[in-house]
Amino acid sequence: MSATAVTAEPLVPPEIVSSVFHGAAVSDTLVLLVAEVVGGTPRTTWGNEGATQLLGYGLDDLRSLPVSALLPTLRGSEVRLLLRRERSVRMTLPVRTASGDRVEAEVLCTPTPGGRTWTLRLVPVDDDSRRALRATADAHEQRFATLTERSPVPTLLSEQGMRLAHVNDAFCSLVGLPAEQLLGTGWMATVHPDDLDAVVEQVIAVLGGGNGETTARLLRTDGTERTTVLRLSHLFTPRVGAGFVGTIEDITERLALEARLAHQAHHDPLTGLPDRILLAEHVAERFRPGGRGLACLFLDLDDFTVVNDSLGHAAGDELLVEVAARLRATVRPGDLVARSGGDEFVVVCEDLDADDAVRLAERIGAALAQPVHLGGVDVRPHASVGVSVQTAEHGAGEDLIRDCDTAVYQAKAGGKGRITVLDQRARAEARDRLRLVAELRGAIERREITLLYQPIVRATDGAPVAVQSLARWHHPVRGPVSPAVFVALAEESGLIGGLGLLVLDETCRQLAEWDRVLGPAAPQRADVNVPALQLDEHLHGHVVAALERHGLRPSRLSIELPESALVQDPTSAREVLVQLRDLGVSLAIDGFGTGWSSLAHLRSLPVDVLKVDRSFVAELADGHPEIASAVIALARSLDLETVAEGVASEEQVAQLADLGAGFLQGPGLARPMSGSRTAAWFAAHAR
Repeated sequence: MSATAVTAEPLVPPEIVSSVFHGAAVSDTLVLLVAEVVGGTPRTTWGNEGATQLLGYGLDDLRSLPVSALLPTLRGSEVRLLLRRERSVRMTLPVRTASGDRVEAEVLCTPTPGGRTWTLRLVPVDDDSRRALRATADAHEQRFATLTERSPVPTLLSEQGMRLAHVNDAFCSLVGLPAEQLLGTGWMATVHPDDLDAVVEQVIAVLGGGNGETTARLLRTDGTERTTVLRLSHLFTPRVGAGFVGTIEDITERLALEARLAHQAHHDPLTGLPDRILLAEHVAERFRPGGRGLACLFLDLDDFTVVNDSLGHAAGDELLVEVAARLRATVRPGDLVARSGGDEFVVVCEDLDADDAVRLAERIGAALAQPVHLGGVDVRPHASVGVSVQTAEHGAGEDLIRDCDTAVYQAKAGGKGRITVLDQRARAEARDRLRLVAELRGAIERREITLLYQPIVRATDGAPVAVQSLARWHHPVRGPVSPAVFVALAEESGLIGGLGLLVLDETCRQLAEWDRVLGPAAPQRADVNVPALQLDEHLHGHVVAALERHGLRPSRLSIELPESALVQDPTSAREVLVQLRDLGVSLAIDGFGTGWSSLAHLRSLPVDVLKVDRSFVAELADGHPEIASAVIALARSLDLETVAEGVASEEQVAQLADLGAGFLQGPGLARPMSGSRTAAWFAAHAR
C-alpha cells in the first residue's frame, strides 16, 4: 500500500460517524450491545437506549454483564460459535431480561476490524414469525426422525450451533442414554474429555460451511469406551441458523481386530512371544552406539528333537510353551523374551554387565531344569546359552544379536547345558568366519575353486582306471584353505549346493577334455563326492544336465556318498540312489566303516562300490589288518567292488591285493594332480 493510500481521508467523514453513533445510542427501536472478553469471560461493555428498554437493565449493568447470562442457551464453548473473529454470525436465540423472562430474538454478532470487540444487534421475533419458524423446524425434525429413526447408523441433528434437536435410537443405544438426556448439549457429556476439544473444533468448522470428520471416544453409561469416527455435514435452516447432521461409525471392534492381526503378525502363535522381527526392532530401539549395558542371551534347548521324536510334536509344543512361561517368570519385568524359531529363545536385558548376564543365564538354567510332566514322563529341560554384552565394537543392534547367536553355537560345540560369553577373541574369530563365508561364496561364483585329480588303479596289475575329483581353494591372501575347512563351511552356510554343482560340472568338462587329448587312454571314470546335504531330489536332474552338457555317457561318472547320508534319512537316500542307478551312474559309499550305518540298510541300497577308509588302511602298517579285511570281505559277500583309500607304500599295495581289494588309491601310487598333469600321467602309464 502506498503512503498516499495510508494517509488518505477516510471514506466516511468523522462528523457523519459521530452522528450515526449518537442516533444509534439514543434510539429506543434499535437494540445494540458491545461485547469483549474481560478476564477470560465474554461480557457486554456497552448498551444503547433500546437495549435498556428491551432488557430492563441499567447502563451500568450492561457494562459488565456476562454474555452467557444474557444468552443462557449458549453453554460453555458454544459462546465461541457466536463471537467469531473472522466473520459475522446470525442466530435466533432466547434472550434473558433483567426480570428473568426470555425474549426470542434474532442476534446478529459482528466483529470489529481488530477482532477484539463485537457488536450485538438484537431484533425481537414477533409471535407469528416465531410460530412459523417453529413449525418449519418441527417439520424438518419430523422428516429427519422419519428418515433416521430405524437406521442402524447412529445419527445426530443440530438445527443451530451445537445444540441437538434430534438423535436416533442407534445413537442412544451406542452411548446407553435416552434421547432426552442427549438433546441440547447433553450429547457432549458422552465425548471423552481428551477428545472434546477436537470435536468442538470440528463442529465449529462445519458450522462455517462444508464437511468434517474426526475420531473420538464415546463414554457409555456402563463405564466402557467406544472408539468412533464422527462425520459431520453443514446444515443451514433459513431464519434459524447454521447446524449440522452427524453420523457415527463405531470402529472399536475393527481397531481391536487390526490390533490382534498386528500382534499375530509378529508374535509366535504357540507361545505368544515376540518373533525375530520384533526382537530386532526392540534391540535396535535400545541400542546406542558406544553405549554399554545392553545384553542378549540366546538359548537353544538341548535334546529337543528327542522329545519330539519320542513323545510326539504335541509334547514338544507343550514343552516350548512351558519354557516360554518359565523364561517370562525368571527375567525382570522390563526384559524382553522372544522366540527366535524352533527351540531357540532370546532374552534382551538392559543395564547388565557380563557377570550379571551370566548370573541371569544361571538362574534361567535352574528354572528350566525343574521337571515337566510330558506324556507320562518327567522331562528336565536344559539349554545351551550364548551371551553377548554391548561393547564399543558393536556398531548396531544386529551385531549384538549375531554375537549371541555365535556364542550359543560355541556353547553347544563345547557340550550341553553350557553358558558361553562371546569375548573379543571369539568375536574376532566369528567375524573372520563370516568374511571367509563371503569370500567362499565369491570364489564359487567366480569358479575360483579348482579341482585336482587322484588316479585310481587296479590292485592286481596297477593299471589306471579312474580318478577321484578333489576340490581345492587357493585363497588370494590366506593361501591354500584346507578342504576340511571350506567344505564344512559350505555345508554350514548353505553354499554346499553351489560347490557341488561346480565340482560336478568341472569334472564332466575335464573328462570330455581328456577324451579329446588322450582318446582310449583317458580315465574311464571320475568319482565325485556328494555331501549328505546335497543328496536330495534335485541331484538326479543336476547329474543328467552335466552329462548332457559335456556329451558324456552316465557310466563315466561315479557318485560317492558319505556314510552319514545313509544314517540321516535312509528311505529318501535310497529313492535318490535308485534314480541315479537307473540312469547308469555308478554309486559308491565313501569311508565305509567310520560311521554308524546299518548293514541292513547297506543291503537294500543300490550301491556298486565300498571305499575302505584311509584310517583302516593305515592300520596295516601297525600289523592290524582286521578291519580292512572285514570291509573287503563284506563287500565281496554283497558282490560289491572295493577301493582302498590312502595307500602309502608298496607293502600296503601287496597286502591289500592279498586281502582281495579291487582298486587302490593313495599318495604311494599317485598324488592329486591338475588336469593337464593327470593327462600326462595317464598317457605315460598307458604306454
